[in-house]
Amino acid sequence: MSSAIVLINTEIGAESEVINALAKVEGIREIYEVYGMYDIVVRVEAESHEALRELVIDKIRRIPQVRGTTTMIIIESKKL
Repeated sequence: MSSAIVLINTEIGAESEVINALAKVEGIREIYEVYGMYDIVVRVEAESHEALRELVIDKIRRIPQVRGTTTMIIIESKKL
């Protein structure tokens, strides 16, 4: 299983629309609206790195109000 954090920039004022679209995408596990350099942060999971790539490129980046993304692949995690 591959996991990643995806940082998303949206068109101004389109955060709610993008969040609603993201909520319908299979593989997205968590969605956060945030302040700062990015507008939305999501945690995603897929069966492989290739499936993760397709999720980001073919689903997240194709949402019309998404201006750009930065993806950070998780190599290790620890629950506290």
